[in-house]
Amino acid sequence: MIDLHSHTTASDGQYSPTELLARAAAAGVTVLSVTDHDTVAGLAEARVAAQAQGVELVPGIEISAFVLGREVHILGHFVRPEDDDLARFAQRLRGEREQRMEAMVTKMQQLGFPVRMEHVRAIAGDAQLGRPHLARVLVDQGWAIDMKAAFDRFLGTRGMAWVERFKLDGADAIRLIRKAGGTATLAHPGSSKVERMELRELSKAGLAGLEVLHADHNPLLRQKYLALAKEYDLVPTAGSDFHGEAVSADHRLGSAAMPPELFAKLKARAMN
Repeated sequence: MIDLHSHTTASDGQYSPTELLARAAAAGVTVLSVTDHDTVAGLAEARVAAQAQGVELVPGIEISAFVLGREVHILGHFVRPEDDDLARFAQRLRGEREQRMEAMVTKMQQLGFPVRMEHVRAIAGDAQLGRPHLARVLVDQGWAIDMKAAFDRFLGTRGMAWVERFKLDGADAIRLIRKAGGTATLAHPGSSKVERMELRELSKAGLAGLEVLHADHNPLLRQKYLALAKEYDLVPTAGSDFHGEAVSADHRLGSAAMPPELFAKLKARAMN
């Protein structure tokens, strides 16, 4: 099985890279891409673990960006983690995320919730700070019944503790990925509510793939995005978007698998 979308404790996943690769092998995954949010910090450990487990690792990253005012997530596959521009980007985003989290925690305190940065850091560990870490704090402290409720009430774009994030243009995210030797794929277009206009812009900027098979896509959405992938000459890809059972129980490793011939096609585009 080929699964091109997963996360570790380097961003907002439940498991370390070593634990993730062990679970992937146990699930029958033969090719796995580790695509942590805005960081490549987990890839060195993942590479060692992949070799030990006999799994082919596709080094990756998931970059949050914007196109025509809509937030999208762009997956970089086959990237070189040591690329200077990619490393500088990850370092900049770490600082941006820190500032944003402090602002969200302050808003929660102003709303009367006794949340502190040390609570968030205890959940995040060494990972890049992100909203899921704060959401888990809210669930653990009883202020939200689950992660979805935490986002709906507090942390989503209409939530009471929402804080605007750094906005990277989608074309710039694609250039960053391609400069690092990778291919750019649009993640979960159905969840992001991406339509033809956004795809056209990203395709012109060098998008190579479209994540058609995703845990959040029902058969109608898969059919829709498969047709759009064909229209814009994008490789249809698959990814479980696995974070761990405590984060998203319905996303299981290998639950969205990519045919080998399409994987070979995507890999060939990284070499052009």
